[in-house]
Amino acid sequence: MAEQAKQPRKRLAIVTTVWRYLSHAQHMGDRFLVGFPWNGKWHRPEMDVVSLYVDQRGADDQSEARAKEFGFKVYPTIAEALRCGGEKLAVDGVLVIGEHGDYPVNAKGQILYPRYEFFEQIVKVFEADGRSVPIFNDKHLSYSAEKATKMVAASKRLGFPFLAGSSLPVTWRLPDIELPLGCTIDEALMVGVGGSDPMDFHALEAMQCMLERRRNGETGVRAVQLIQGPEVWKAGRDGRWSRRLLEAALSRTTSRLGKAGIDGRPQDLTRSGELEELVKEPAAYQIEYRDGLRATLLMINGAVADYNFAAQVRGIPQIQSTQFLLPVLPNVSYSSCLMRKVEEMIATGVAPYPVERTQLVSGILDMCLESKVQGNRRLDTPNLHISYRPADTSQFCGVPPQA
Repeated sequence: MAEQAKQPRKRLAIVTTVWRYLSHAQHMGDRFLVGFPWNGKWHRPEMDVVSLYVDQRGADDQSEARAKEFGFKVYPTIAEALRCGGEKLAVDGVLVIGEHGDYPVNAKGQILYPRYEFFEQIVKVFEADGRSVPIFNDKHLSYSAEKATKMVAASKRLGFPFLAGSSLPVTWRLPDIELPLGCTIDEALMVGVGGSDPMDFHALEAMQCMLERRRNGETGVRAVQLIQGPEVWKAGRDGRWSRRLLEAALSRTTSRLGKAGIDGRPQDLTRSGELEELVKEPAAYQIEYRDGLRATLLMINGAVADYNFAAQVRGIPQIQSTQFLLPVLPNVSYSSCLMRKVEEMIATGVAPYPVERTQLVSGILDMCLESKVQGNRRLDTPNLHISYRPADTSQFCGVPPQA
């Protein structure tokens, strides 16, 4: 039998805000340039970066050096990068990495990264050239819920695969639990750390990747409220979030601060006063889903330095809890987990999980920050009535291949 003809290697364009040391473009782009460890061996994707657009290039820029080393070109416009200097779309996939760089900040504290504007220019090329290819969008679709909705609508209209979001839903978990598909969740709580709006997005999407597996899938969010300061602890005392779930989530942390960081003693952060002493500016993102589920993200800078989830699942006596593992700089190997999903989409033409997850989380964060600037009011969210079904199989690193 004649050997089957080898398929040509896929060609990738990267559209990014900056490419410098420890930027998202560097972490993600380098995975396609040099490969990464995967399942016990070094993995080199069967695809090549052939073009790059960089919006801002400072003294620490790495883009020209990478282009020279790996044989691709940095183009002055997005359209030229997608067409590789020619007249027609000349790539098989596009990575939009709109994180880092010098951009304005609005009254909500959102950095106005031009992800939507990059996406819009890409779609114009697709429309003009009569062909579309898969797009990956790193993190939020946009700081704006309205713009995020337009992006998903454009992908449906033109029919191209669209993957987006955070690395947390696909990173390793300690322990490696997954909630049963079709389960009933009575209440959920996420613990996160870091600033807004980059790090609260990570935490919200990690929580969402767990909650979307509940019975009837995702049907959207009815209302949100962001509360801050002493009101966060009062909400816990009043039962607006669960101390039991907080204890379960914190049982998974491997980065307790406070006394644990001083002399190594174990510290029960759920005891009265312990958490309050460490966390000077707590914030609680409270989410009311349309099916009645209530979930809370607690951002507790000063107490821990990792991301942990807990939920009470009906029919399972023990609270289900896990840590979303983020290995340290400079390798941030969780980027490999996410880029493996991007590689899968570009190779197969099918996004491994729904972009609507990121659309919903982008909107939740936007509306929570709107709640903050409106005096921490509860806000109805008819714009977040977004329904979707999760992937049938688990998507995080460490899950054995399914037959």
